[in-house]
Amino acid sequence: MTTSDILQRDLDASGILRLTLNDVGRRNALSEAMLAELGAAFDAAGADQAVRVVVLAANGPAFCAGHDLKEMTAGRSADDGGKAYFAKIMSMCAGVMQGIVNCPKPVIAEVTGVATAAGCQLVASCDLAIASDSASFSTPGVHIGLFCSTPMVALSRNVANKHAMEMLLTGDITSATRAAEIGLVNHAVASDVLQDTTMELARKIASKSSMTLATGKRAFYAQRDMSLSDAYDYASSVMVENMLAQDAREGISAFIEKRSPHWQDA
Repeated sequence: MTTSDILQRDLDASGILRLTLNDVGRRNALSEAMLAELGAAFDAAGADQAVRVVVLAANGPAFCAGHDLKEMTAGRSADDGGKAYFAKIMSMCAGVMQGIVNCPKPVIAEVTGVATAAGCQLVASCDLAIASDSASFSTPGVHIGLFCSTPMVALSRNVANKHAMEMLLTGDITSATRAAEIGLVNHAVASDVLQDTTMELARKIASKSSMTLATGKRAFYAQRDMSLSDAYDYASSVMVENMLAQDAREGISAFIEKRSPHWQDA
C-alpha cells in the first residue's frame, strides 16, 4: 500500500487496512491535504478486493482536532472573504464522511486522545468505534461563534437527539465512558489494549463474506430514513437477492453440515 507523510496505509494478510492519521504537528487536523488523502484512501479501499475491513487510527495525542482553522482563516484573504474556499472545504469534508458510509468495507475508528468538531464527526461517520478510556470528544464550535453544523449531521445519526443537542449547544467535553453510554462509540477500553481490542473486532468481521458485509452495510444505511413499510419492502428485496448469492448458499450449507464455510465473496 502507498503511504503519504500525513496518512499511513498498512494492509495485513487478513485483509485489514489500517489508515493512520499522521499529521501530528497539526493534531491530525482535516486540512485540505488530509481530506484529499482520506477521500482517495476510502475510494481505493472500497475498490480493492484485498481489503476486507478498514481501521482508522491516529498517531500523536489527538485523534483529530477537526478542520485546520489556520488554513481556513488564511482563506479569508480572497476577494469574497473566503466564501468559495469555505464551500470547497465543506464539500470535501462531506465527501469524505459520505465516502466512509458508502465504502462497502466496514470501517472501525480506533480513537486515542481528543476528537473534536469535524474530528468527532469523523468518528461518528465510521460504522464502529473503539476508544481508549482516556479519549474525549466534543463539538466545541459554540465557543468560537461557529455552530458545528456539519458534525451535527453525523452526530445526530448516531446518538439520541437530546445527547447530540447537549454536545452541540454546550461544546462540553464528553469522556470516552460517556461516549460509549450514548452510542457515539461501541466500547471504551484501557489504552494498553485499545489496538488489540480493535484488531480482534476487525479480524472477526474480516472472517465473514465480504459480499455479505457489503450487502448489509449498504442496506443498513439505505433503510434508516425510510418509513417502516418502505424499509421492510426494501429489506425484504435485499434479503431475497442475498439468498440467491453463492456465499449464502455456501453459508447455509456449511451450517447444516456443521462445517466452516468457504467464502467466495460472491
